[in-house]
Amino acid sequence: APGAITERLTHGPDGALLEVADQGPGVEEAELAQLGRRFYRTSSARGPGSGLGLSIVQRITEGCGGTVRYLRGPAGRGFMVEVRFPSRPAD
Repeated sequence: APGAITERLTHGPDGALLEVADQGPGVEEAELAQLGRRFYRTSSARGPGSGLGLSIVQRITEGCGGTVRYLRGPAGRGFMVEVRFPSRPAD
């Protein structure tokens, strides 16, 4: 369906992985590395926004010891974000 968003959460011995993908126009390869910067908006950004959403996600994730990656969507279509959180050591 147009505008479909898929989410997938998996957990294994190394931690948890959250993947969120859409089937929209995607993000240019050259802009992917910039997406976690505060106030950054892609050249194709439309509508309201200040460019803080992904920056907030990245800061929270990194504060918890995790990582964020911005990628082309599945099969090169759309956009995908991978958020990884490491396993917590047993107490």
